[in-house]
Amino acid sequence: SRHDVRMSGFAHRSSVAEAIAWIDSEIPSLQTEKIALDRSTDRVLAQAITSGVDVPGFRRGMMDGFAVRASDLRKASESEPVVLRVVGDVYPGKPYSSPLSSMHAIRIMTGAPMPPECDVVIPVEDVRLQDDQIVVSHPVATGKHVGLPGEDVASGTLVLAAGRRIRPQDIGLLSSIGIDAVEVLCKPRVHLITTGNELLPAGTPPKDFMITDANSPMLESLIHRDGGCVTSAGIVPDDPECILKAFQAEVEIIIVSGGSSVGLEDHVPQLLAEHGELGIHGVQMRPSSPVGIGIFKTRLVFLLPGNPVSCLCGYDFFAGRAIRKLTGRGAALPYREQRLPLGESMLSVEGRKDYVRVQIEEGKVTKVMPQGAAMLFSAVRADGFVVISEEAGSLKTGEMVTVYLYEPR
Repeated sequence: SRHDVRMSGFAHRSSVAEAIAWIDSEIPSLQTEKIALDRSTDRVLAQAITSGVDVPGFRRGMMDGFAVRASDLRKASESEPVVLRVVGDVYPGKPYSSPLSSMHAIRIMTGAPMPPECDVVIPVEDVRLQDDQIVVSHPVATGKHVGLPGEDVASGTLVLAAGRRIRPQDIGLLSSIGIDAVEVLCKPRVHLITTGNELLPAGTPPKDFMITDANSPMLESLIHRDGGCVTSAGIVPDDPECILKAFQAEVEIIIVSGGSSVGLEDHVPQLLAEHGELGIHGVQMRPSSPVGIGIFKTRLVFLLPGNPVSCLCGYDFFAGRAIRKLTGRGAALPYREQRLPLGESMLSVEGRKDYVRVQIEEGKVTKVMPQGAAMLFSAVRADGFVVISEEAGSLKTGEMVTVYLYEPR
């Protein structure tokens, strides 16, 4: 077959920029769905939300104390205090309905509606109680300790913009303006295919000449982190018919782990080229150079190397990018960044992007060794990674670099 590259090497390796441009041009249109407000944490709003109500919708007392007229206290002083008669109580959720005469006060609890005639709340600690009277020895400014309608949110206010990643406090606010469901971007469905006759199921002890699947649980975690939902074909044998059958999933994205290179059992690129489109095969990057990217029917397909660090790197730069864009989280790498000096030089090759696992010691950045694509422990021991650009060639000791920290931001 003209698509069969097994044991013949890569005819062409695309730059990382070319691979990213290909992905961005093929990302499907964003889909939306309406979901209950209490399930919307961390989802991305598809539509802006404007409040149709004032919050609060009424004048309310902001302290436990006494609701009074400010005009009754105008002449109050230490030498000539004003005495007001307490004629009732008002609690949250129930207004005080009787008219209030001059020189009278109403005992009020925090959050209760203000009696219409009152424009001040005097905190309980600012008065002296004498039976059913209060003694006030100073004037109080109109509006003191009174919450006004719309003070938190005024009707007509844009409260959340489209593209907002919903936080717990956002949910509280939306509930307060009477919203119980929101329109959000759909989570892209991602189907995970793991190939390899040498693989044992995830989490089982390795034995003989077999290795335990590390990529599936790692990829599932990464997909969830970026907002996707995952189905899995499990471990699929290195057999063209079995692999092609695993491709038949109603999803937006397929990720294949393993079988992406040019070895005798690397069937996946050939299958994708014959039954769909293999847009990218081979990228000028280390690790993760055997990455493949294409289309099967309407699904974006990412062929990630079987070596775990290559798989991690290829996911973050390529597959993860597509998932993050579809979930409205943006294309950027989802890691907190820190600018630090190198504690040692780092060599690279001009024209190739390098993903280097690093540690931070005494404020300086050094490589975690060994750096092999199969050495997943290097990413576990690392604080993060540094990306050496294609133009750099090498970086010198003391040079400032951006470290992408593995810890969640």
